Amino acid sequence: MTTLSHMSEVRWWPETHGDVFCHRIRELWTEQLGRRLDILIAGCGRGHTVDLERIETRVMGIDEDLPVLRAAIGRRADLDARFLGDLRDAPLLPRTFDVVHAAFLLERVRNAELVLDRMVNALRPGGLLLIRMRDRTTAYGFCDRLAPWWLRRLLWSRLAPAGAVGPLPAVYEQVASREGIHSYCLMRGLMIAEDYSGSSGPALRGPHAKLVRFVCRITQRLSGDRLPAGRDEITLVIRKPQNHFARLI
Repeated sequence: MTTLSHMSEVRWWPETHGDVFCHRIRELWTEQLGRRLDILIAGCGRGHTVDLERIETRVMGIDEDLPVLRAAIGRRADLDARFLGDLRDAPLLPRTFDVVHAAFLLERVRNAELVLDRMVNALRPGGLLLIRMRDRTTAYGFCDRLAPWWLRRLLWSRLAPAGAVGPLPAVYEQVASREGIHSYCLMRGLMIAEDYSGSSGPALRGPHAKLVRFVCRITQRLSGDRLPAGRDEITLVIRKPQNHFARLI
């Protein structure tokens, strides 16, 4: 028996909406009567952080061992432990974390489902899997994954905002889409509590954002509107169920 809660309506998550991840972590901390939360930040090299003030935590970060990521992780002071290397071999023991926060990781790694399996396995029952990822089925995701590496390197300094970490690999396996991640959760017995769409691509925040938006609109039109230009990001709050009948991984 598996458990899944799909959202009947995808909700837009503008930046002014606030950080839903912070709210959910604080709610979990309250549920746990204020005990220390063990948190895994997967994809810590991009520098995304969660406001954890006034919450007792132990934070571990993992990411691929790439020069640009290694330099960014070296500047972080919020990690109690870190691992750089093949994420399929990361030292993640079963049921050791209350929260796994994976921001813009799944679209840039190979064997993404296997990496996800390892992170879910490391979650305690009732724990939270917090995911932000670029959607391969959007105009932005389509252009990002089809652009050859040499072109992405050439354009990065011109299109990305100052201080952005990259360029990073653009793999975009099937799980890096709304349909793909929902199917994954269904097969693993995970409950999707919240599902939002947004727009946050680096090139959409850079010095030539208008040009990038124009390219995305053209891509949407050429695709017959199958690749939307108005969004590029998926944000998910997923819970590993306590139910012992759910599939355990």
